[in-house]
Amino acid sequence: MNDYQNILIVRTDRIGDVILTTPAIETVHRNFPQARITVLVSALTRDLIEGNPCVNEVLIDDRLGKHKGVGGFWRLVGELKRRRFDLAIVVHTKKRTNLLCFWAGILERAGYRDKNFGFLLTKGFPDERHFGKKHESEYCLDLLRTMGLKVERPSMFLPLQPEAERWVQGWFNENDLSPSSKLVAVHPGASDPTKCWPIQSFAHLIDQLVGQHRCSVILCGGKETVTLAQTIRSQSTQPFLDMTGKTTIAQTASLLKKCRLLVSNDSGPVHVAAAAGIYVISLFLRNQPGINPERWKPLGPKGFVLANKPEEAVRLDRSGQIASGLRDSITVDQVARLAKELLQKP
Repeated sequence: MNDYQNILIVRTDRIGDVILTTPAIETVHRNFPQARITVLVSALTRDLIEGNPCVNEVLIDDRLGKHKGVGGFWRLVGELKRRRFDLAIVVHTKKRTNLLCFWAGILERAGYRDKNFGFLLTKGFPDERHFGKKHESEYCLDLLRTMGLKVERPSMFLPLQPEAERWVQGWFNENDLSPSSKLVAVHPGASDPTKCWPIQSFAHLIDQLVGQHRCSVILCGGKETVTLAQTIRSQSTQPFLDMTGKTTIAQTASLLKKCRLLVSNDSGPVHVAAAAGIYVISLFLRNQPGINPERWKPLGPKGFVLANKPEEAVRLDRSGQIASGLRDSITVDQVARLAKELLQKP
């Protein structure tokens, strides 16, 4: 390996993917402690990297703003070119990201040699992530191992933004909550509706958590989960705090850090909560290679999975519609029992 001094790491996809790349970022820093490390992410995930002690600079691929369209693409190429990187590690493989690093003149470009213009890489390696035989974080580390880097038990890192920390403290005061409150976060959304546990099941779970276990439940999620929260509100008999569509990613991270437990579909907040060090129950309705628990389960000793049995897993037809499987084979009682067990732990 060369003595790289200026390294770019590219991961411009979603929340969970970025969190699960932080062990790889730490590994790059350990192998090149003298190097300046820059990470290119989307605008959505900036606050998940800003403040990471292994990172010197965070750049944004603002595809909805100044980097939109052909002109925006070349504007970003110029921004990268001016920084004179000597190595790019492209973890998120898209035609756009491989083209960006090529046209920016980065002499060494490592990543997956796949159909997304992988031929533009100077260090291209096979992409086996779609088989789902390992965890996503391990696939990221495997890329570094193949490059010749030494990997020594890195961990996830979740920076907490000072402004978000101040916000969450004010929100706690407004809602008469304290650090000793038995807080449970519930995330009913997901990037794919076929990954979502039934809404009525979430409503009944909240009834048990509040009614039987005296928890304070916080519903969290982006704007796309607001309508789900409204439906849960209409079906639940117990009160809860609805924060869907009301928090930034940074605020969500700070809020989850204050909770004892998160119950969620297979989605980004699962990995934010795991990195925050709280208990997590992740619900997996689909279990096909590449989207299975082996690849996307919450990391760490506080991460737990409840999944459909293989014969009950949701499967889609070619049009993307559910062809077979059950969405409700994970019962409310199963989730409630595990939640009770975790809430009783110190």
